[in-house]
Amino acid sequence: MLRITVDMNVCQDHGQCVFAAPDVFTLDDDGRLAYVATPDDSLRADAEDAADVCPLQAIRVEG
Repeated sequence: MLRITVDMNVCQDHGQCVFAAPDVFTLDDDGRLAYVATPDDSLRADAEDAADVCPLQAIRVEG
């Protein structure tokens, strides 16, 4: 099972992950990152792209 974790102490809500994987990551009304912790496996490539483009490397993709 695919599992996404984001270190919210490191994340600064740049939003690059939202562009890379909009089905996994969003910015809420306050501009804070929200995400699906256990997305469908079909979203793995997008989630991995999002982790790669995170400027602070706050995203981990496992499973």
